[in-house]
Amino acid sequence: MSDSPTIAQKGPFPVEVTEGKSYFWCACGLSKRQLFCDGSHKGTRFEPVKYTADSGKKVFFCGCKHSANPPLCDGTHSKV
Repeated sequence: MSDSPTIAQKGPFPVEVTEGKSYFWCACGLSKRQLFCDGSHKGTRFEPVKYTADSGKKVFFCGCKHSANPPLCDGTHSKV
């Protein structure tokens, strides 16, 4: 098993989030329900990252799985 996550897509996932709702971002890149966790990380070193929305807004979740600020996109996809 690789120490690097699988790149789901080379760009962010824009999502309208709901204030107070929690989202579980897939960190391994293996989920069939990208961008959210479906349990595919079992047996890997990865765990989903919980994100709780502080307000209703559009959030850009990392798609390349290499962000230094998970679960949010930081532009790293332009370098992978």
